[in-house]
Amino acid sequence: MELISKPSLVATLLLLALSLPSLQLTVADIGVCYGMNGNNLPSKQDVINLYKSRGIANMRLYDPNQQALQALRGTNIGLILDVPKTKLMSLGSSPSAANDWVKNNVVPYASNVNFKYIAVGNEIMPNDPEANSVLPAMQNVQNALQSANLAGKIKVSTAIKSDIVKGYPPSSGEFTSSSYMNPIVNFLKQNNSPLLANIYPYFSYVGTPTMKLNYALFTSPNPQVTDPKNGLQYKNVFDALVDTVYAALAKVGAPNTRIVVSESGWPSAGGKATSFDNAGQYYKGLIGHVKQGTPLKKGQAIETYLFAMFDENQKGGGVENNFGLFTPDKKPKYQLNFNN
Repeated sequence: MELISKPSLVATLLLLALSLPSLQLTVADIGVCYGMNGNNLPSKQDVINLYKSRGIANMRLYDPNQQALQALRGTNIGLILDVPKTKLMSLGSSPSAANDWVKNNVVPYASNVNFKYIAVGNEIMPNDPEANSVLPAMQNVQNALQSANLAGKIKVSTAIKSDIVKGYPPSSGEFTSSSYMNPIVNFLKQNNSPLLANIYPYFSYVGTPTMKLNYALFTSPNPQVTDPKNGLQYKNVFDALVDTVYAALAKVGAPNTRIVVSESGWPSAGGKATSFDNAGQYYKGLIGHVKQGTPLKKGQAIETYLFAMFDENQKGGGVENNFGLFTPDKKPKYQLNFNN
C-alpha cells in the first residue's frame, strides 16, 4: 500500500460519480490483509483464531511467516501469500532459488493450508530496480509449483497499484508501460490467473481536492455521470478504478482476465477525511458493494481483501498506522459483517 496518491489516475477520476443499475447479486469473497509491522500485535495463533471467530474467510500474508502458516493449518482460510520485494531478484534470476522458496514455504503446508494465489511482488513499478525480475520470478515460481504438482491449485500473479493505469473515462484505461505489463498479462492469460490490484479511493480523494467525499465512501446522493464511450454510468471511485484496470486489460488482449482487489482500505486517523465514521462507512460500503460487480462487469462479484487487520505502529506514521479493522488488543474498530 502506497501512502502517496499519484496524479496519473487520480486526476482523471475527478468527475466520476457512478450510478449502478439494478444488478444481479452474487457472493463476493471477502478477506483481510494481515500486516505485521507492529510491536504490540497478538500472537500469530491468536490472530488466526480472530479470523476464524469473526468469519473472515480469506487472508493476505505479505511474507511466508512460518508461525502464521503453521497456525493456518486446517482452517481452510483462503490465502494470498506474497513473495516479498527483497526476494524478487533472487527468484527471478535463479530457478533453483524459486524451487527452494516453494519447497520451504508452500510444499510443507499445501496439504492443509488453502493457498489461493502467490503474489510475486507488491506494487512494483516499471522504473523500480526489481521490475525486470517480476516476470521471471513469476515464471520460476510457476515452474516450481508445477514440479510440486501444485500449479493446478495455486495461481501465480503480482499485485499492482492503480496508478500503473491511466485514462479517463474508465473505458479509456491503459497501462502506463506496455513493455512492463504486456508480458505479465500474457503470463496471466496463459495460466488462467487473475491480476491482483490494490485499489484505494482514499488516496484518489486526497489527491483530488475538488472531489466529493461521497464519491469515495459509497454514500448518497450521487449524480450520474455517463462514460460516453460505452454508456455506462458511474457513482463511486472504486468502480471507476477497477473498470479502468479492466479496460487496460482489454486493450492488451485480456478482457476476460479476472481482477482480485488485493488491498482496499480507509484510515481512521492521521490525515484528510480520516475518522472512525468515514473509515467504518467505507469498509461497510465496500463489503456490501463488491458482490454487485462493476458497471463493466455487472453481476460479477469481486474477490476483495480489506486493508488491514490491525493498526500497525511501526509503519511510516500518519495514515499508515491507522488502517486497522481491529486494535492490537483484538477489539473491533467497526461493526462489520464479513460474510455479507
